[in-house]
Amino acid sequence: MAICYLGLGTNLGNRRRNMQLAVKNINLLKDTCILKKSRTITTLAVGGPARQRDYLNAVLKIKTNLTPKNLLNELKRIESVLGRTKSVRFAPRVIDLDILLYADKIMQSKRLTIPHPRMFERDFVIEPLKEVICK
Repeated sequence: MAICYLGLGTNLGNRRRNMQLAVKNINLLKDTCILKKSRTITTLAVGGPARQRDYLNAVLKIKTNLTPKNLLNELKRIESVLGRTKSVRFAPRVIDLDILLYADKIMQSKRLTIPHPRMFERDFVIEPLKEVICK
């Protein structure tokens, strides 16, 4: 099984409930279990339309037998189930689920880049990531 780190973010609707439902759905994925969850932090929206509501962000450490492509497909399915719709880049969203790291894989395709290309630029990713890696 591969150890992976996922980023979670939400700034629409009942943000705490969105996070809880995302975690619950990820934990229900076949051949996948959550090992650790960071605390949930509140951060300002980065980019996108002006005057967005603050985001709630967290990171999960998971263990999975899903391939990176299949994990991404499942995360996109969960986003859709929770009500995420396509919009402009960096628009407000019900839930955003990103693969940050997948074992020791380095890959780049049209749909998926691992490690996540902007994770090191974002304190709202790095701070919770440190919690689940270091503790």
